[in-house]
Amino acid sequence: MPTRRAVLGGLVLPGLALSAFAQGQSQQSGDKSVTADLILHSGKITTLDRTKPSASAVAIKDGVFLAVGNEADVMAHAGQQTKFIDLKGRRALPGLIDNHLHIIRGGLNFNMELRWDGVRSLADAMNMLKRQVAVTPPPQWVRVVGGFTEHQFAEKRLPTIEELNAVAPDTPVFILHLYDRALLNGAALRAVGYGKDTPNPPGGEITRDANGNPTGLLLAKPNAGILYSTLANGPKLPFDYQLNSTRHFMRELNRLGVTGAIDAGGGFQNYPDDYAVIQKLADDGQLTIRLAYNLFTQKPKQEKEDFLNWTRTSKYKQGTDYFRHNGAGEMLVFSAADFEDFREPRPDMPPEMEGDLEGVVRILAENRWPWRLHATYDETISRALDVFEKVDQDVPLKGLNWFFDHAETISERSIDRIAALGSGVAVQHRMAYQGEYFVERYGPGAAEATPPVARMLEKGVKTSAGTDATRVASYNPWVSLSWLVTGRTVGGMRMTPQRNCLDRETALRMMTEKVTWFSNEEGKKGQVAVGQFADLIVPDRDFFSCPEDEISHISADLTLVGGRIVYGAGDFASLDQSAPPPAMPDWSPVRTFKGYAAWGEPEGAGKNSLRRTAMTSCGCASSCGVHGHDHAGAWSSRLPVSDLKSFWGALGCACWAV
Repeated sequence: MPTRRAVLGGLVLPGLALSAFAQGQSQQSGDKSVTADLILHSGKITTLDRTKPSASAVAIKDGVFLAVGNEADVMAHAGQQTKFIDLKGRRALPGLIDNHLHIIRGGLNFNMELRWDGVRSLADAMNMLKRQVAVTPPPQWVRVVGGFTEHQFAEKRLPTIEELNAVAPDTPVFILHLYDRALLNGAALRAVGYGKDTPNPPGGEITRDANGNPTGLLLAKPNAGILYSTLANGPKLPFDYQLNSTRHFMRELNRLGVTGAIDAGGGFQNYPDDYAVIQKLADDGQLTIRLAYNLFTQKPKQEKEDFLNWTRTSKYKQGTDYFRHNGAGEMLVFSAADFEDFREPRPDMPPEMEGDLEGVVRILAENRWPWRLHATYDETISRALDVFEKVDQDVPLKGLNWFFDHAETISERSIDRIAALGSGVAVQHRMAYQGEYFVERYGPGAAEATPPVARMLEKGVKTSAGTDATRVASYNPWVSLSWLVTGRTVGGMRMTPQRNCLDRETALRMMTEKVTWFSNEEGKKGQVAVGQFADLIVPDRDFFSCPEDEISHISADLTLVGGRIVYGAGDFASLDQSAPPPAMPDWSPVRTFKGYAAWGEPEGAGKNSLRRTAMTSCGCASSCGVHGHDHAGAWSSRLPVSDLKSFWGALGCACWAV
């Protein structure tokens, strides 16, 4: 008889017999049940299945949930080869699904990028930059490619060009801030060849000094093309390194509880050439994120040719449950792209927008391809809806899961029109990074429902959440969930009043079950329910009971995709056997800093990130004389007392009263 394996206290213990309880349940099950591959038990599992909203145990077989319920029901599926994980009372959730993530493009470059996502001071960020410059060999660049905003820094500013030149006199440095600007040091200007005679591209500006020489500041006015094209001049990783890089990016997402995503294409991301890496990983069974991908046109004035070719050579839904085609977008035609630079006035789309868009949408509708369309402003959305309603008269759109992305300033009228067409809106937390700029231009009143997520849900519009990472916002899904719940930017500004915020369950549904409509996978994932994919996470703290200002700090201690453990930490660290080889090349920033908030250096660059996050996010009326607004730090200190708040209060600290 094969040796039984038990997982007790989160640890795999070969050779131990099952507990008496598990043995009893296994014997009781007899031939009336199918034997599970894996059972997770003794937990608090939020299923999001309204017929069974909570459970204490789940059984998994062949990558799907076999049973969900109480211990007795689930343990009936235990057998000789079943493995067990004791959740020890921990909360478990369905795996998070990002409705808009540039994971394919991001994966190709992740190992080359120094991520300032979540870093809370410019001093720390510049220290990271200086150290990375010291190990980066020529002709490589040091790149900070989005995922942050100056408002997250305690200093509330970006570095100066002089500061960049001081830490990197010879190594090219490129820093992308959202899609509004890029900073290049002198070495980077030399590398890309920008000089006195370099003309400004359409929609962009190369700022210059009094003598006409480029300063190193590139501005989108408002077109981000200048930022895309300049970054594209940098060295690329070889194919094998890109495979490794993509695995490390997926690993970082798994660490944050992401088990699925919809890839929205991206600028300078050509199909099929730039999809060879992700296709290779899919073919080799190395994907740890379920991925649906959209095709994004790359050719202004030739968009119809792109989609005519793709609809001939590709089939909607082609692929597997790990890597499958999801239609067109987010760029359908360049004349409909209203970039979200709130430092600049809203751009008016050109008069040819409707004709260009109609030509592409008719191709898609006739081939029954759904699409997604980038649209920031209601003025763009309403004009696009004119086109969609016109096409609908000839080629009914019913049954096509098409939708708008972003929709920050969408109007009530446009919401109603979208609802009437049976369409949806995919929102992302871009305002968590750009809210201060939006308020500066349009005022706090306009920002109270930007976008109006609660209103769209109330009106029955299909609505889901994501990040739009990796450039205009961070890939951390908990920042998006925090923004939905608290209405605060990463800089701590309250944008959204409570009446327009979401409760935690609704927010969680926005990033799990509600995303599945957008990839046409309803009923297959997004819940912990019998027959659905066994994608599940155990966060490092309880999403439903932790303080609001800790939501954005959450990461996963355990992540399962298809019943396979793809990440483990803390109590479950010993279960984790899926880590990729070390990041390539050996000078990669990922080797040192790992990812969000420089978590790879808990006593170095990342030391202050989470604490500063809590202090910045605190919205209470009274600070503490000892800790300021760092209440979370006081409450979570390692002290030999049973009641930390009372203990601190006895010493004169006011955190106990908050």
